[in-house]
Amino acid sequence: MAKVQLAEIAVARSGDKGDGSNIGVMAKSPGLYALLEQTLTAAVVKDYFREICFGDVTRYELPNLQSLNFILDDSLGGGGTETLITDAQGKVHGLGLLHLELDVPDELLR
Repeated sequence: MAKVQLAEIAVARSGDKGDGSNIGVMAKSPGLYALLEQTLTAAVVKDYFREICFGDVTRYELPNLQSLNFILDDSLGGGGTETLITDAQGKVHGLGLLHLELDVPDELLR
């Protein structure tokens, strides 16, 4: 088992709509997707973004794309045009999530 950043086993893209953001995470292999299905839960993402996400986190599985999509409600302080937060946009949330560390079996890293 090795502790690795999500960036080593997946790529991510994110965006925003109003006061919510979404993060798409695509695994780099079918085996890594199976691992992410088990370990990268909505609860894990909610806890990781606990300081900025005050609403629910919903996860959608897209197995044909080896991807998971997360919707983070109430994560942008009202949205880009309503908040006093500088540059409150969801496009940075994907990059932020890629820093999350996960335990990954060594055989999936080869």
